[in-house]
Amino acid sequence: MADVTTLNGFTPTPDRQRDFRNVLGCFGTGVTVVTCMTDDGPMGITANSFSAVSLEPPLVLWCPAHSSNRYSGFAKAKHYGIHVLSSDQMDLGLAFAKDGYAFDHCAWTQNEFGVPVLTETLARFECEAYDLHQAGDHAIAIGRVLRAHAASGSPLLFTQGDYGTFAPFE
Repeated sequence: MADVTTLNGFTPTPDRQRDFRNVLGCFGTGVTVVTCMTDDGPMGITANSFSAVSLEPPLVLWCPAHSSNRYSGFAKAKHYGIHVLSSDQMDLGLAFAKDGYAFDHCAWTQNEFGVPVLTETLARFECEAYDLHQAGDHAIAIGRVLRAHAASGSPLLFTQGDYGTFAPFE
């Protein structure tokens, strides 16, 4: 970003999408793989648009892009899993970013709702589809968490177009 963009800002118009993405990238996020079962079998997608919504009821959200060829599978899914990747799972995140059927890169099983669940991630949220809101070129998918799992380890983080880990202040 040029100093003038930082100091004076800009209007995020269609011709400034790259600049807008760069500004959004200043906010670090975790990396997740969201999975569901489709008519073609298990499908997954890498997403960093994950957030908690509510403790009661237990709700989380993520935001799939309408332009994704995987969008309709997730929009139709009654259940899905959101998997938080650990710091040593960058390859898994990249695999699902490129290929929705990259299940040969990980250990997985199906839960009682038929959802493919990755068994070796830092955390997992097994969800029932709760609501789907259209929001610009993405949707806001809200899931009611039916079961949550956590393991020990550090999360994989994404910021400013790069992957990394968290180092606490000492």
